[in-house]
Amino acid sequence: MSQLSTLPPWALGPARSRPGRRQALILGCAWVAVLVPGERASAQGNSDFNGFDLTGASVPLAAVQRGGPPRDGIPAIDKPRFVGAAQSGLGDEDRVLGLFLDGIARAYPIRILNWHEVVNDRFGQQSVAVTYCPLCGTGMAFDAQVAGQALQFGVSGLLYNSDVLLFDRATESLWSQITQTAISGPRKGTRLQALALAHTSWADWRARHPATTVLSTDTGFARDYDRDPYAGYDKVQQLMFDVAQRDDRLPLKEWVLGVQVGDVYKAYPFSVLARRVDGRGSLHDTVAGRRLRIDYSAQHHSAQVFDAQGALLPSLTAFWFAWFAFHPSTEILHLR
Repeated sequence: MSQLSTLPPWALGPARSRPGRRQALILGCAWVAVLVPGERASAQGNSDFNGFDLTGASVPLAAVQRGGPPRDGIPAIDKPRFVGAAQSGLGDEDRVLGLFLDGIARAYPIRILNWHEVVNDRFGQQSVAVTYCPLCGTGMAFDAQVAGQALQFGVSGLLYNSDVLLFDRATESLWSQITQTAISGPRKGTRLQALALAHTSWADWRARHPATTVLSTDTGFARDYDRDPYAGYDKVQQLMFDVAQRDDRLPLKEWVLGVQVGDVYKAYPFSVLARRVDGRGSLHDTVAGRRLRIDYSAQHHSAQVFDAQGALLPSLTAFWFAWFAFHPSTEILHLR
């Protein structure tokens, strides 16, 4: 097959939509009708970068790509509403990002995040940004309090290594989701604090947190949340937007759990975990001198990492290509 067979369809624009009103914006990060494998959606010629000033950016400008929509063309959810588990309408196998913070459990369905990518939320007094990049399969939550200021994030419409670039509305700095760091603007070099997040099935999250609430489809935007605009993307070994470097030790879209300890990175491929976990679904490992326990569930297609005291640590579930693109020195868990 010479072309991607599964691409996101046309979608509604960023405005709060009324029935019958549609705008010609392509969903998410896919702006071409067909992209030939290896063809690069270059930033060359896109001098405005959706209006963001990338002067002095910490990454090469040629590596910043326009995904298609303008800033906020993919609208973040700024006033999230939540419903009880029984009212969620989710099936057991639906994918969610689950966050448990300050005794509060919330689930953010991927079916909603596919269309919005950012949820600006609060847990009590703590501001939190829940983010998702459909192209990389990466869900990450951050403490949005930076230098005493609670930041709100939007979707820039730009990509770096196929991963979403967020922007904070206070300074218009651009932030790389996977590196957790601002690459341009007044906040350049500032790093966000990642929060431990579960990337799992609804059945798994609900069993762990029966009192969880769930992000409501009542977002204020007209979207068909029952339709997956990226259906099949995880099955094709092609990318919509290329990355600076690849590694063929694993398939492009192999799911991995990415772990960082200090300056050391390690990837735990789900296919390897499926063979190496013990009877309790756990694997014990040492990374940069730190003892870790990795829990893996084939049933729920999820993995998490804990320290020696049993505390849940931040980690990243991602497609292999995305993890390697940002961490080319990564170690990999191998079969023995």
